[in-house]
Amino acid sequence: MNVTAAELQENRAIGFRERLSAFGELTKPRIAAMLVITAAAGFYLGTEGSFDFVLFVNAMVGIGLLAFGVATLNQYIERRTDVLMERTAKRPLPTNRVSPNEALIFGVLQCVAAEAYLFFLVNPLTAAMGVSVIVGYVLVYTPLKTRTSASTAIGAFPGAMPPLMGWTAAADHVSLGAWAMFAMLFLWQFPHFLAIAWMYREQYAKAGIKMLPVVEPSGRLTARQIVLFTVMLVPVSLAPFFLDFAGPIFLAGATVLGLWFLVESILMARAKTTKRARRLLMVSVLYLPLILALAVIDHR
Repeated sequence: MNVTAAELQENRAIGFRERLSAFGELTKPRIAAMLVITAAAGFYLGTEGSFDFVLFVNAMVGIGLLAFGVATLNQYIERRTDVLMERTAKRPLPTNRVSPNEALIFGVLQCVAAEAYLFFLVNPLTAAMGVSVIVGYVLVYTPLKTRTSASTAIGAFPGAMPPLMGWTAAADHVSLGAWAMFAMLFLWQFPHFLAIAWMYREQYAKAGIKMLPVVEPSGRLTARQIVLFTVMLVPVSLAPFFLDFAGPIFLAGATVLGLWFLVESILMARAKTTKRARRLLMVSVLYLPLILALAVIDHR
């Protein structure tokens, strides 16, 4: 078959676009955007004095780049389990749109660039926290997913770092308010990820990933943990008011949001259905940006 020069050029163009898209998928941009939003809220709430817009932009660029790199390395490590699950089988590595070596180099370069960016253009404290995210999420949490269901709790520590990093980017120190933001995100992750784990428990089991609903199929412990961590989240989420960096509008809104989240958690725990888990997941995704927006709007 004869292929014209125009056809070859068109194929190259399509291949380049697909490859570019594949590298973009490796960074999990939607998750990275959520992490940057939580970091942005932390930066605003941690600002002492006038708001430094240049520092803010630099911090968000560095944290965003770090999120991209960590997501890429996560997919590099999980490439053999991703191919076994329907929800992840179309990712760039399982579909061979990006080679493992390319993903590894791409992820490492992003993490190194993020750390250098944070160290020189933000502050060393925030960069050090970035290192803890890389170590905790990539080198500890991700490999443990096929070994123990405790990986969810372990992964919640690096997962809760973005608002803390945003706070330290602005203030260059860690205060009680920063830890309150960390605790809020830490607790939020349990009902959020356990809902996902329940929805995809069969796929996780097929891939050998030891999520709690896989090792305890009855769902009793999963249900208890969902409710327990949401119950703990409700009072912790009110900390910005009691620590006096958010006002009464926040208190009222956070209370309503917390009770809504708790009701949905209880309903999921009772029903133990995929439908209820999906509903809880949706509520958790709405809850986080809404409560952070309230804290920013009613910041003192």
